[in-house]
Amino acid sequence: MPATSRIPLDDLRADCSRCFGLCCVVLPFTRSSDFALTKAAGQPCPNLAADHRCGIHARLKDKGFTGCTVYECLGAGQKLSQHTFGGRDWRAHPELRPLMTEVYPRMRHLHELLWHLHHAAALPGAAPVRGRIERMLTELDDLTRQDAGTLLQADLPALHAAAADLLRTAGRLERRRHNPKPRDHQRADLTGRDLRGADLKAADLRGALLIGADLTRADLRHADLLGADLRATVLDGADLSSALFLTQPQLNAARGDTATRIPTDLTRPSHWTP
Repeated sequence: MPATSRIPLDDLRADCSRCFGLCCVVLPFTRSSDFALTKAAGQPCPNLAADHRCGIHARLKDKGFTGCTVYECLGAGQKLSQHTFGGRDWRAHPELRPLMTEVYPRMRHLHELLWHLHHAAALPGAAPVRGRIERMLTELDDLTRQDAGTLLQADLPALHAAAADLLRTAGRLERRRHNPKPRDHQRADLTGRDLRGADLKAADLRGALLIGADLTRADLRHADLLGADLRATVLDGADLSSALFLTQPQLNAARGDTATRIPTDLTRPSHWTP
């Protein structure tokens, strides 16, 4: 396996012990099947304790906060808390809360790009574009370490477009190593489809809607799942061990079991069936 970027993967995973509960403050949500109440952006959730931890974390689903169980900041929370704002929390410095609310979504976006580029750099098939991927990793990582004003001025659409082009190319090159004629389901609406046992090896499923689809025992090795909507997708016994660009939030939103094979750098969700 080629060497990956200099960014430690743990920096791209949430560490709530080093965060000021920013996702529980800056993100808005509306009362629905996912959230038991409506909360505006910048308003602390009433379940947020004084130590910046969730007071009902072990009972989120029972209390009507299923939406919280599938969220993952990919390390953006602790980066803002400890680096951008230098350990100054919004309770002791309430004047910072509006700025934190504005900057947080941008940092989350950058960390998601870093996660995907980190994995793209390790793909054997991405060798022709690895140098460009590494340069973009360095550029984005450096940006996340700048002050809040610089983060707000950054041209995120342009950075996203450049990263997306690299990821698309890296994914295509890697998939063709494993299947010269892979299935193309990019942005396809596969909501509720019966795909049990489907051969989706190296398939292009970028941006596909797989909400409620049944992928029991499906072969998703080397399939590109960047941006695929896996809410309530059944993954019992499916093989995603080498799926491309899969994230923890996608797994958290899906349903699986102990027979589901996932990448080694992701965690099997606790709500999946034994």
